[in-house]
Amino acid sequence: MASAVLEQISTNKHYEGQLTKYKFKSAALGGLVAQFNLFLPANAAQGKVPILVYLSGLTCTEDNGAQKGGFMRDAAAQGIALLFPDTSPRGAGIEGEDVDWDFGSGAGFYLNATNPKYSTHYNMLTHVTEELPQVIEAAGIPIDFKRQSIFGHSMGGHGALTLYLSSLSKSKQYRSASAFSPICNPMKAPWGEKAFTGYLKGGIEEARERYDATELIARTKEPVHILIDYGTGDNFLYQLHPDSFLKAARDAGHDEVQVRVRSQEGYDHSYYFISTFAADHIHFHANFLKA
Repeated sequence: MASAVLEQISTNKHYEGQLTKYKFKSAALGGLVAQFNLFLPANAAQGKVPILVYLSGLTCTEDNGAQKGGFMRDAAAQGIALLFPDTSPRGAGIEGEDVDWDFGSGAGFYLNATNPKYSTHYNMLTHVTEELPQVIEAAGIPIDFKRQSIFGHSMGGHGALTLYLSSLSKSKQYRSASAFSPICNPMKAPWGEKAFTGYLKGGIEEARERYDATELIARTKEPVHILIDYGTGDNFLYQLHPDSFLKAARDAGHDEVQVRVRSQEGYDHSYYFISTFAADHIHFHANFLKA
């Protein structure tokens, strides 16, 4: 994977740092071209900086978080890089992948597909956790991947929580996780049911082991660092189940210091909500990335 060559598409100076869009041929995604945005704060000129990975939600690309999230000012001030991957492979040409907005293109769900129809291309878990760090390091970009955290929105909040919790007993890849309006219990949400029955050979039961944050937190004994915000005016709240996640966390012994779930009165599912609380999440992760 690390032999992939990064090609720069665009670059913009931003808060004294640089936001650059790259593309490369992705082995994890079956040889398709993948794009991502990377924000490097100004202090990266002096040496390697910690990184925070942002995973976007359904229908989004690598641009939504970078353009509308409102993360860069505080990340620049804290000296933290931001990585914005895409949400799925693009152009796989699989029959049916572009029929629905909540499955296929733009809806990779941050898993590795085991259904043979999708398993060549739909491997966003490997793409995010292994391939992107490898190609960025191979390109000599000054990122310290030993100091890495992860956050996301909706489907991307699901991804952030599950990738973080799954890594705790193995690689401990991420120091902290946070989420805006995450799909906390996707086995019991229409979006999750659709994704898991489509991408996974074993469907919902296969998902239980790796891809449901509520199931994972219930089995997690290690200390965790998690922050979740959701809006009470979110029209997708029936898909999210933050209360189920919170109950499972408390039942497993994770207190308010380890797991904070905050309901924000009147806020919806949009980037207006995300950008309102963006600074809180950057500062939350800075506590762990700079420790």
